[in-house]
Amino acid sequence: MVKQKKPVVVVTRRLPDTIQQRMQELFDVRLNANDKPMTAAELAEAMKTADVLVPTVTDRIDAALLSKSGEQLRLIANFGNGVDNIDVATAVQRGITVTNTPGVLTEDTADMTMALILAVPRRLAEGANVLISDNDWNGWSPTWMLGHRIWGKRLGIIGMGRIGQAVARRARAFGLQVHYHNRRKVAPKIEEELDATYWESLDQMLARMDIVSVNCPHTPATFHLLSARRLKMLRPEAYIVNTARGEVIDENALARMLEAGEIAGAGLDVFEHEPAVNPKLVKLAKAGKVVLLPHMGSATVEGRVDMGEKVIINIKTFMDGHRPPDRVLPSML
Repeated sequence: MVKQKKPVVVVTRRLPDTIQQRMQELFDVRLNANDKPMTAAELAEAMKTADVLVPTVTDRIDAALLSKSGEQLRLIANFGNGVDNIDVATAVQRGITVTNTPGVLTEDTADMTMALILAVPRRLAEGANVLISDNDWNGWSPTWMLGHRIWGKRLGIIGMGRIGQAVARRARAFGLQVHYHNRRKVAPKIEEELDATYWESLDQMLARMDIVSVNCPHTPATFHLLSARRLKMLRPEAYIVNTARGEVIDENALARMLEAGEIAGAGLDVFEHEPAVNPKLVKLAKAGKVVLLPHMGSATVEGRVDMGEKVIINIKTFMDGHRPPDRVLPSML
């Protein structure tokens, strides 16, 4: 009996040890030991030899790069839920299947969203910095470090998919009124469970919310969905939280409005030009108007392991000649 050759799997970033060990058992795997992001030239070279590429959000797999791939590359198993880093349409045209890791990051991202919803109005980052600064803390005062309560406030969720719904469940527990804008209404049963109000018009919802949470994917249709025009619809007392993708918000317009006091504050875990962070936002964070996090929304040990297990299942299923469970098609984006 001829032993079947293991597929060559190139992994672009370091993954949890347990996942890498399992991959080494199953595949002819090429790991990125130093975890340094691969350059476009390195990715192109990898795609000439790989049967399977396992990229992450930091890898831009565009049409130009795909044109240089070898004929043996048949699967791109993305280590991540979003696939905005991959030109899926071009990949499919070239006969390359694309998969992702949906569902496993829902609760972790919703937790971080709720953390920022709390942190910004209650000035948590500012308060924490007081105790580690060079200045002495003089103790409690009735009028010092006052924020705003979130109980009873209106939360507008943009994108009512898995993560948006998980955020809504947490928000209800904190006494927030849940509103949402989505491409279409969710099922009546879900609306009833979440006591959520649907807004067909994003413009109208934005004008009436106290807190806005961005939980939609980045697609061509959602690029700068929160444009300068739409941001101006927010009330001066409103806060905005983004744990989705930085490209959904016009970051320069947001920074200008925060600086001018036209929006009360923001909590951002993602940025338009990662890993670069807008210097204006950094300045605003130092002034206490913004809470910035370095893309930590899904950063849990459990989440990363779950993502890796999904990647392995997608590769194994594909190599066994079956349709992988998390296949992504252009029509889904």
